[in-house]
Amino acid sequence: MRLLLAFMWLLHWLPLPVLGRLGNGLGSLLFRIMQPRRHITLTNLRLCLPQLSEQERKQLAIRHFQAYARSVLERSILWWAPLKRLKKLIVLDPALPVEQIRSGPTILLCPHFVSLDVAGAAVAMEISMSSIYTQQRNDVFDKALRDGRLRFRPQKLISRAEGVKPIIRELRSGGGFFMLPDMDFGAKDAEFVPFFGIPAATLTATARIAAMTNAQVIPVIATMLPDFKGWKVTFHPAWKDYPGDDIVAATRFMNEFIEREVLKAPAEYFWTHKRFKTRPPGEPGVY
Repeated sequence: MRLLLAFMWLLHWLPLPVLGRLGNGLGSLLFRIMQPRRHITLTNLRLCLPQLSEQERKQLAIRHFQAYARSVLERSILWWAPLKRLKKLIVLDPALPVEQIRSGPTILLCPHFVSLDVAGAAVAMEISMSSIYTQQRNDVFDKALRDGRLRFRPQKLISRAEGVKPIIRELRSGGGFFMLPDMDFGAKDAEFVPFFGIPAATLTATARIAAMTNAQVIPVIATMLPDFKGWKVTFHPAWKDYPGDDIVAATRFMNEFIEREVLKAPAEYFWTHKRFKTRPPGEPGVY
């Protein structure tokens, strides 16, 4: 692991176009050799984008593997590149609403696009936030990951094992929380809400926590700029009257928002995740 991290450190000196093309090549290779993840990706695309032909879905899957591999290699820039270089590569459109975030409890909602770490870095360069952190099995990599997240200014990392109480305390104290809302963690604390028309076990935490803390929800999406020029981080307007009285309807609204954003950059959504692993009672598995 130390050798791997040393190699990644060397990568951060490369120009982004070189690093990006290396990532594309690695992604094409991974698409060929990682059969289980290829199967998951193609299954997700078949379910979510049935209007595409099989060949179109295959090409989209290859581009996804390329984007994912790029994001792994480009993490070296996020971890070690000078702040000046990062600010040139990360385009904020619009700017981070610092004063709005500081005005009260705020959830920054960041769906699983491959460049979500860029969104985290863009925020961390400007303000302190809290976020969920899962301890890594390898201690050396765990330290590198934590150092990478904390390199700009103090951030509060909340262990997933601690549950929701520390998040609520942080928000009620007026802090901000960086939330990743769209992975399948099973049926507990989730509702089967459509995602591209397919019932998906979706955590209701965003709506429930917003209701309990009176937090505003500001979506943030990070995507890659064309021609290896960097990344764009978009801060959307805070959702009005969210979550309302119906938690399930609010969760459906969240999924619908994510669907629209996925269609803007479909190759960059995290299709290798088993988004439909948990099925409604009586329904067969899809993978």
